[in-house]
Amino acid sequence: MPGTAFGVVHLDVPPVTSGPAVGSLVAGVASVLVSLVVACFGVTGAEGGWGAWAAGAFAVLAGLLGVAALGLALLGRRQIRRIAPPPAIRFTGRGLAVAGMSAGGVGLGTTVFAFALALFLQAR
Repeated sequence: MPGTAFGVVHLDVPPVTSGPAVGSLVAGVASVLVSLVVACFGVTGAEGGWGAWAAGAFAVLAGLLGVAALGLALLGRRQIRRIAPPPAIRFTGRGLAVAGMSAGGVGLGTTVFAFALALFLQAR
């Protein structure tokens, strides 16, 4: 306050990238990569009779990664949207959260399609 011995200081705290948003992107990209492994095992092992089993095992992993990516993206977006008073930490990374959400969705969709293809080729 001007004219007094006391002063109020607000330190400028730089924004921090949201951890859940980064984790969402990592889990989403991993989900897409593992879903491609599901497709490769499903197509390659169809004649040998082991393709659907191997694809199913990796489909569980890809599905869990996709769900984790979607959950972390929602958590990250909520953390970023939260309004904080000036001395508190502000979070950024909305684009990372959106990219993680879309990568997780693509990973889940690719996993379902690849596993269905593996089952179809195995039954043929």
